[in-house]
Parts: sequence; structure tokens; C-alpha cells
Amino acid sequence: MSTYSIKDLEQLSGIKAHTLRIWEQRYSLLCPKRTDTNIRYYDDADLKLILNVALLNDNGFKISKIASMDAVEMKDEVMKLTERSLTHDDQIHALTICMIEMDEERFDKILSSNILKLGFEQTMLNIIYPFMSKIGVLWQTGAINPAQEHFISNLVRQKLIVAIDGQVVNGGGKKFLLFLPEGELHEISLLFAAYLIKSNGHKVIYLGQSTPNDDLLSVYKLHEPEYLLTIITTSPSAEYAQEYINGLSERFSNSTILVTGYQVIGQDLKFPANVVQLNYIRAIKDLLEEMERVPQEK
Repeated sequence: MSTYSIKDLEQLSGIKAHTLRIWEQRYSLLCPKRTDTNIRYYDDADLKLILNVALLNDNGFKISKIASMDAVEMKDEVMKLTERSLTHDDQIHALTICMIEMDEERFDKILSSNILKLGFEQTMLNIIYPFMSKIGVLWQTGAINPAQEHFISNLVRQKLIVAIDGQVVNGGGKKFLLFLPEGELHEISLLFAAYLIKSNGHKVIYLGQSTPNDDLLSVYKLHEPEYLLTIITTSPSAEYAQEYINGLSERFSNSTILVTGYQVIGQDLKFPANVVQLNYIRAIKDLLEEMERVPQEK
């Protein structure tokens, strides 16, 4: 079972901590536990409750009405909303509940429904990716149980692999070599980048997680890609990120190197001339759209 601070609840639900405390006092919505040192904390049941409350409140239910609902009534109302609502935040709340309960069937149903309504790319950009970013931050701080994070990541990974396999590239376009640094295992963003690149008619050479430097160099020499793309989430750590980026720039000086990730964005790094920082996942899409405006070499 995971434990959460009131700030964690705020981050996941979007409800300010001050508001949560008021609801706690006025409606007895929450009953925080306390550690041996008297520090307040909340559990999975509290998080699930607040996510349900947030979803209902955002859709016009008054807090007094919500507070009077029993667990079954609240669940029924939430299920009705998530099945008909196209609001991105509502879907993210629903997916977070699936994560807490480890409800694979419900997660798959929500994801499949959104893909049918919005398309795969828009579902990833507007629902899954913000959802993964949110729980990723909490995983970094230890607020999310690793088993919950792995459960969700594997389900999303399965969807991405199927979507990537469905893309057919008929030649032309540029070559992109995609990889994660040695020791880096967070693959979702790299897989989504592969999907976007292939769907825009370019070739992807995908090496995936924890790529040894020697293997990367061997594949590079074989394929001579115009672009390399890597995402640094945890490895190398911030103190070694600059050294790693400089090494990539020197070894692959004839290519453009695209870098992003938790250890890159917002850090005080200097980027060599052939290295481009991508500040967010949509920047990959923007880059591909810019390339579309430039005639491809035949």
C-alpha cells in the first residue's frame, strides 16, 4: 500500500491542499492517519476517494451532495461520467483510479474508448502522456508504489508496441536511431517518439532500454542515421548529464542529436552545436512537422 502527503493528493487530484483540509473538517471526507512521529498521511483508499470527488465536483456535483453519497453510489456516478465524458482531466482521474486498484480491464476499456473517439496520437498526447508524467513525478519522490507504476507502464507499453507495428514506412524520409542510455529503463516516451516518427513516414532504428555505448556505436556505423534521439530520465544522473551529452556530440558529430528527459529539461546544461534539446514530447511532433515543410531527399 502506498502512502501520500496532502501535497501528493493535490498533485494527483488538482484540488488545492487548503480546500482538501476544509472538506476534511466540514464534511469528514478524509480521515488522515498519523505516523509514530505524528506526521499526517493518506492511503490508496483516500486517494481513490479524492479522485472520485474531484471528478464529480468538476462535473457539477456540489460537494455537500458528494459527501452524502455512499461508496456504491459514488462509484456508479463516476463510471457513468467516465464512459460519456471527453474531458481529458476526467479520463486522467479515471486512469489514476485504475492504477490504484490495478484494474487492467477497466484501464484497457478507458484507453480503447478514448482511442476510438480521439485517435491514438491525441489520446497519447492529451491523456496518457500527461497521466504518465504526473505519476512519474510521484514515482520519483516515492509517493507511488513501484508495482503500480510498473503495472500501468506495461499496459501503455503494450498499446504503443501494437500501434508502432501498425505503421508502415514505404521508404523515403530520414533515419532516426532511438535509444536510452545505459541504466535507463523508462521507455514510454521513447516508444511514443518511435510511433510519431514512423507515422510521419520516417525510418526508426529502435534500440530501446539501457543501450551500451559500444552497441550504439556499432549500430550507428551500420545505418548512419541523420538523427539520434535519447531520453534521460534517471540515468545518467544530473551531475553526469553534461558529460554524457558532450560524449554523444563528439562520437556522432555527423548527426543531429535530440535529447530530452527529467535530467535535461530545466537543467543548467550547455548543448553542443549538433545537439538539440526538446523541452516536451510535443516538440518531437513539432520537429517532424517542420521537416515535412522541407522537401525530402529522394
